[in-house]
Amino acid sequence: MPDVAALALQLGLDPGSVALRQALTHSSYAAEHGGDSNERLEFLGDAVLDLAVADFIVVNYPDFNEGACSVLRSRVVNEDSLASAARDLGLGEYVRLGRGVVKERGDERNSLLADTFEAVIAAVYLERGYERAQELVVARLRRTIVDSSHGDTLDAKTRLKRWAETQGVGAPVYEVTSSGPSHDVTFLATVSVGTLLVSASGPSKKRAEVNAAAAAWEEIPDA
Repeated sequence: MPDVAALALQLGLDPGSVALRQALTHSSYAAEHGGDSNERLEFLGDAVLDLAVADFIVVNYPDFNEGACSVLRSRVVNEDSLASAARDLGLGEYVRLGRGVVKERGDERNSLLADTFEAVIAAVYLERGYERAQELVVARLRRTIVDSSHGDTLDAKTRLKRWAETQGVGAPVYEVTSSGPSHDVTFLATVSVGTLLVSASGPSKKRAEVNAAAAAWEEIPDA
């Protein structure tokens, strides 16, 4: 097994970091040899990752609404992307596993690698603070965030607004009216953007606006 001190230095931790060694201790190893496993650090690291990625998204994607931000974060903070980040750091070579898990090649499992990455993020957070932990998260996940921010991650209103900005036609303007009894109101939204004037209905003001934006998007040639 490689010297953990080298990994510690790469992460900006002291070579003898106690938290890092715990982060690299799987429960199977702890059961055989005693000591604390990385399970509690996984729990903490999961929360730090969520906050770090959400922080980055809010700062760097000001046009994303809450829904788009949530979708983007879920596409970044998941088992596959975290396992990929763990492989980039070579964590599979450092994690301490019980004999049975070693035999089953557990160091190649996405789930185990993702959990280990979370635990390592927690170790950095505990020993170097949130800013350093976020720097590490962003450094390892930035490409995934950027790649995941395109396409259908954006909701219809955000997509339409961005298109309008690139065309220089001004922001979309929405007008909403309602009709029907109080227990069954229908909302009609009309969006005006450039030369387009499109209407769509929905069970709420927000949904009607989203539907109108989606309808307008369909009217844009080559969109």
